[in-house]
Amino acid sequence: MKTNSLYIASIEPKSGKLLITLGLMELLSRRIKKIAFFRPVIDKNSDINSNGSDNDINLIRSLYCPDMDYDECYTFELEEVKTLASQGKTKQFYERLLVHFKELLKKYDFVLCEGLNSSGFLSIFDNNINLEIAKNLGIPFTGVINGINQNAREVQTEITITENIIRNSGCTHFSTFVNRLSSEAIETLKIDNTSVTGNIPVFLLPEESELDKPTLADISKSLNASFVLGSSDDLFRVVQQFKIATMTIEHFLNYIEDGDLIIVGGDRADILLASVCALSSQHYPNLSGILLTGGYTPQTNMLKLLQGMEIPVPILSVPSDTFRCIRQLEKVPAEITAENQRKIALGLGLFDAHISVNNLIQRAQISMSSSMTPIMFEHVLFERAKSKLMSIVLPEASDERILRATEILLRRQVVNIILLGNKTEILAQSASLGLDIEAATIIDPTQSNLLKPYIRTFFELRQHKGLTMEAAADAMADISYFATMMVHQGQADGMVSGAIHTTGDTIRPALQIIKTSPNISVVSSVFLMCLETEVLVYGDCAINPDPDAEQLSEICISSAETASLFGIEPRVAMLSYSTGSSGRGKDVDKVREATLIAQKKCPDLLIEGPIQYDAAISPEVASTKLPDSPLAGRASVFIFPDLNTGNNTYKAVQRSSGAIAIGPVLQGLKKPVNDLSRGCLVADIINTVAITAIQAQSIQQEQ
Repeated sequence: MKTNSLYIASIEPKSGKLLITLGLMELLSRRIKKIAFFRPVIDKNSDINSNGSDNDINLIRSLYCPDMDYDECYTFELEEVKTLASQGKTKQFYERLLVHFKELLKKYDFVLCEGLNSSGFLSIFDNNINLEIAKNLGIPFTGVINGINQNAREVQTEITITENIIRNSGCTHFSTFVNRLSSEAIETLKIDNTSVTGNIPVFLLPEESELDKPTLADISKSLNASFVLGSSDDLFRVVQQFKIATMTIEHFLNYIEDGDLIIVGGDRADILLASVCALSSQHYPNLSGILLTGGYTPQTNMLKLLQGMEIPVPILSVPSDTFRCIRQLEKVPAEITAENQRKIALGLGLFDAHISVNNLIQRAQISMSSSMTPIMFEHVLFERAKSKLMSIVLPEASDERILRATEILLRRQVVNIILLGNKTEILAQSASLGLDIEAATIIDPTQSNLLKPYIRTFFELRQHKGLTMEAAADAMADISYFATMMVHQGQADGMVSGAIHTTGDTIRPALQIIKTSPNISVVSSVFLMCLETEVLVYGDCAINPDPDAEQLSEICISSAETASLFGIEPRVAMLSYSTGSSGRGKDVDKVREATLIAQKKCPDLLIEGPIQYDAAISPEVASTKLPDSPLAGRASVFIFPDLNTGNNTYKAVQRSSGAIAIGPVLQGLKKPVNDLSRGCLVADIINTVAITAIQAQSIQQEQ
């Protein structure tokens, strides 16, 4: 069934429909250039957040279709539909929907539609309004069933009923998702071969309790809470349960559990201090936050005392009394919002782990787009990395950004993560940040049984350079050296470092232990420059200040190999201030010589040089400056003559065009080691780890 649109809707309340939408958008974004998200009808009473906009639209736009205008993403508000229906104007309703939908199909390659929540169904329509819309717009329908607290037989019945409802409505039935199932129900359904009934695929997803629990951000928004102390980064902690503190401190401490939100009158300084002390103690659970009621906040001296402490969770305040506060808390929805990267990662990881992506792609007959947008490229990185899980060691586990990236990578099931450091301290720090990194392997180099063999191996590698056994032991006490040795010895497939270390700290151990690949004498780097419709490769922009002709030829060859690894056809431009034979001078001659060396080493590789940037990338300029070149005007790999030129150019392009620069990606080593900038963001760490995993996969395939 080849289709350019799909309609997703739940047949019943609280099915977790947004999770399915999120998973399908992720799948589509890896393959299709321009995707639209469309909600025909939104319900102002249930869908709209405190900012006056639809949460699902905000989430999907921010992740997958940022170029869409908000108003493009819906046609009607529910109250308007009710008015039209009561006036007998349902025809006008469908006509306006169809016009809007057709306009989206003209502008976008695929339109994913999400239906009205089941609580907003209209009795005035003969059938479910979502089925009616899908039928009238001619969009294949995917139903979502809430499987919570149902056994396998009950789910089977639900699947059959859903299929009958969709078939009888006149819609084209694309697939059915059953969400929030117990693991027992999933296993039974798989064993009984009921995951597919007839020709309609049925996909099964387990219940994930965290997705159904509110975060502090959800609570703060719903209750309009004010910040007393803490960081807004910590608002995405999940609240496992509420604890009302009315007892004395002695008894109160007996009842607190991990993930508690402590609700206490703002004038109870004793409970507030006890909660803060519990957070600092290794003998008590980690709380998610503290909510002060009654409009009371700590007075001057108490506030001064608290501000002098490290309080790892937010302290919030609401004007309502404790009783009203609890009533309000019971109604707080557990949302997946654009800002909550933790829940997004958990949801996407859950979807990928349990859904047969190939079945969906084949059924929709979705093919890969010929162009590559930044969003597509980043999602393809994840897909490639997940195809075979590699173990990546992150030695800088004391850095908060590393721990936050670790949680997301583990939840997305992109790689296996190894962290270096004291296990108790790392777990305590991650718990204080509200993170779940239990799936990571944590190794303390000082206590590891790997330490002595590593010291011996390093001594043997470097004794010809005068290294003593004592110096080898000192080196292995450094986490960068220990992590590099893990990669060398095969205990890890790759390493990523540099968040709190210099580039030299990362590369020096790799050169001494892992060494360069055969026929390569220089470690270099590239940036993957994600432009609007394509990804280009820039090298070397981070490592070598002034490579000679031989080194420049090696950088050319390594960069072409890196391009191929990431699905970019290598057409290499050796850049200079002169094109062809028009110029002379030391710098031009270096590039000309490097081009000849590279062409001789790799005769099948398309290389042109010396060539100016405009002639390399613009067909119009190329037709004038180098009309007979098979590469000019369509280069994909750009080799700069020196670091000064390369570093400034990549930054100029990044800042001027809005391109996403992924890197630096190190190349030329026998095994992958990659460097982070000390100002890196969590997203940079995640991308670099995914790239390292892909490099490791390639090396493993070659061996």
